[in-house]
Amino acid sequence: MFKRDHTKLICDVGEITDLFHDAVSMEEFLQKITAMVTRHMDCEVCSIYLYDANHRELVLKATTGLNPGSVNKVRMKIGEGLTGLALKERRPICEGQAKNNPNFRFFSGIGEEKFESFLAVPILRGNVEVGVMVIQSEKKDYFASEDIQVFRAITAQLATTIETARVLIMLNDKKEKAPAVLPKDLKFIRGRCGAEGVALATTAVIGESATDLLHYGTGDKRYSEADLHRAITATERQLEKLQIKLEETLPDMTGLIFNAQVLMLKDKGFMDSIFHLVKAGINPPSAVAEVVNDYVSKFSRIEDSYLREKIYDVKDVGRRLLENLTGREQKHGDYQDKIVIASELFPSDALKLFSQRTKGIILLSGGAASHVAILARSLNIPLVVVHEGALLSLAPSVEVLLDASMGYVYIDPDPLIKAKVLQREELDLNIDSLKKMIRERPQTRDGVVVKLMANINLLGDLKAANEFKADGVGLYRSEFPFMIRNNFPSEQEQYLIYRRLVEGMPGKEITLRTLDIGGDKVLSYTQHSREGNPFLGMRSIRLSLKHPDVFIAQLRAMLLAGAGRRVRILFPMISSLDEFLQAKAMVQECVQQLETEGKEFAVNPPLGVMVELPSTVEIINDMAQEADFLSIGTNDLVQYMLAVDRTNDQVAALYLPHHPAVLRALKKVVEAGLKYGREVSICGDMANDPKYLGLLLGLGLRCFSMDARYLPRMHEQLRQLSVKECEKLTQKILAQSQISRIAQLLESGGGV
Repeated sequence: MFKRDHTKLICDVGEITDLFHDAVSMEEFLQKITAMVTRHMDCEVCSIYLYDANHRELVLKATTGLNPGSVNKVRMKIGEGLTGLALKERRPICEGQAKNNPNFRFFSGIGEEKFESFLAVPILRGNVEVGVMVIQSEKKDYFASEDIQVFRAITAQLATTIETARVLIMLNDKKEKAPAVLPKDLKFIRGRCGAEGVALATTAVIGESATDLLHYGTGDKRYSEADLHRAITATERQLEKLQIKLEETLPDMTGLIFNAQVLMLKDKGFMDSIFHLVKAGINPPSAVAEVVNDYVSKFSRIEDSYLREKIYDVKDVGRRLLENLTGREQKHGDYQDKIVIASELFPSDALKLFSQRTKGIILLSGGAASHVAILARSLNIPLVVVHEGALLSLAPSVEVLLDASMGYVYIDPDPLIKAKVLQREELDLNIDSLKKMIRERPQTRDGVVVKLMANINLLGDLKAANEFKADGVGLYRSEFPFMIRNNFPSEQEQYLIYRRLVEGMPGKEITLRTLDIGGDKVLSYTQHSREGNPFLGMRSIRLSLKHPDVFIAQLRAMLLAGAGRRVRILFPMISSLDEFLQAKAMVQECVQQLETEGKEFAVNPPLGVMVELPSTVEIINDMAQEADFLSIGTNDLVQYMLAVDRTNDQVAALYLPHHPAVLRALKKVVEAGLKYGREVSICGDMANDPKYLGLLLGLGLRCFSMDARYLPRMHEQLRQLSVKECEKLTQKILAQSQISRIAQLLESGGGV
């Protein structure tokens, strides 16, 4: 057996970008990979099969060693042949004499009769089936265990790149979908509130129409390569200024939002495509427009949302480049002073829309509790979730009134409706009126003091929290700095954010929740970002414990930021006592590290459990003895108690916080807190819903955490309630087994 130089092979894979840029097409790129692998593995054959999801079959797309004429002709279903079996079972298949295996599939005319040894490894990106890579040799028993390990490493490194090639190849086979037609009589749509507020503007659609940049290339003026270089430099500076401009409002996000656009300017493939056209005699504006529109066209048709997200960065960069190249200025962003309509959005999109002063958002998918909606609340962008795909075809000149507080969308609204909605919003936005609702201490009619805390998503939320005299931060969602970037933030980057948070509410209690990623909150840069059932997968505390290096960096940053402050640490999605004790032990490990380093930090911060799983409710007494405090996350608790995906509009009617099972679970948690002297707080949408306030008070809850905008209303409502009367109502409700009867009692107020 020949000794194969695996070290050299891995180095070449690390430089795979060079192969990509040297290739003139995706097909040639794949062909270059097969040639490289056969050369370094000392084998005669390497073939790449890509998975066609539409037909559920593998298609031979590139080969070195087999008949080139078999490309695009050899196809097999998942599980068919040794190659299909490797993808079906998601494991390498190695055979010393492949033809002796009963699963071997012979294809006439491709020329593999003489090859004995066979090794197939599935190409996967998370849970996405990309394809299979196969190597073959004329020698029997040629591939050893070391070859399998190295070959698996190669496919893992190439998975994302080959997936992009697969998608771009498949795009050519797809036909454009006919746009939906907006019914002429469609004047009003009822949706669900995602973020309260009112907006009146014309619309802009994201993701369904390519940006037309070709008009920049019209005219007789010629531009040089030097002009293009100057435009690139100016664009980089412009993006840097935009980051600085956002510093005051989004200090925890600055430097992260537009990084993807800066990377586009440094991407060799993108820029080389432009300069290649320029060198061929194309005027630079036309070259930029052609390349940008080509990228936009390709990415806008991709079904994979992770890859499609890149369209916004390409469009933004293209527009800015052309403005700086031609001097033809436009308003920064297509979405300034617009109501944006989108099939779906990502957290980073919400931040970009805020930077472009978007007036409102109409989202055609996702739940009102999704994190895009949470971000919209922090950014004060009204958002409504509706089911009406025809809105994507709405003419941009049509005026739309967005009454997000009610979940209403008015198309070409009647002047009377417009006047009434805008008048109501003007009153709601009168901050002086809101401040008058605030009392020195929030308390009920019969004098029971209640603790009102603020949920903080971005540091910009601190202003409203202080204006409305929040008693502290009941929940800081630490995941947002993770969600809008391309890698994990460092300990120092996190420390700066957390320190500004605690300094923003001096003397008050601050609860920092550790990373709560998963479900509807995904990180594109982790291998767990794409799961078949993400709400039941590698999320929250599971992800943190799986990656102790990331977890320790976050815990250290929290401890350092908490020096001399009233800081608490809250662990999300705890499902067992073991998980909590493991997380607690990691905090102690960080404490010992910081003591050894001689740094100032929060020595004994209270450690809490986020109660949001049925398993935690069942062991709540054990948990209450170990934890310093408990925080009920109602959004996830309801979801998991009732097996209802809270982001799925099809089952939204089944998402009922007043289900008797949920209410009895809340009772158990509160009783455990009272028994062991642990504070129990409640956060999530149930905490700020006026319908449930009396019920929650009657259960014994005295600490509520909510978005700061709801604090004045809570002060006002508390003054109207008597705890004794609330307790009577709660007893009546807990005695009921039917949801309908509970709903009636809540509606009538039960005499409260």
